Amino acid sequence: MHAVSRLEIMVDSIELNMITNILKRTPSTTYTVIRNVTSHGVRGEETEGGISLENDYIIAFCPSDRLKPLLETIRPILNKFGGACFVSEAMEIKSMRCIAAIGK
Repeated sequence: MHAVSRLEIMVDSIELNMITNILKRTPSTTYTVIRNVTSHGVRGEETEGGISLENDYIIAFCPSDRLKPLLETIRPILNKFGGACFVSEAMEIKSMRCIAAIGK
């Protein structure tokens, strides 16, 4: 096991490609995207003119030493277009073997 930084990012779907491109360029960073999520925060439910906006949720993991430069790159996008990013520490368990079938 080793320590990693966990990022949870909520963005409008329009900004998704910008964020994922940054994550792809950051070495040893992995991420998963969950599309079309609903959010409710300090600005209330995310709508524009009564129509719900499409938001995406990104959960990413990166080495802790790469966190600061990553956040410095993501922050301007969130400041310009909106969204939220939460950071916490996690432990990654590396699996050395994959079991193809249980019970064989």
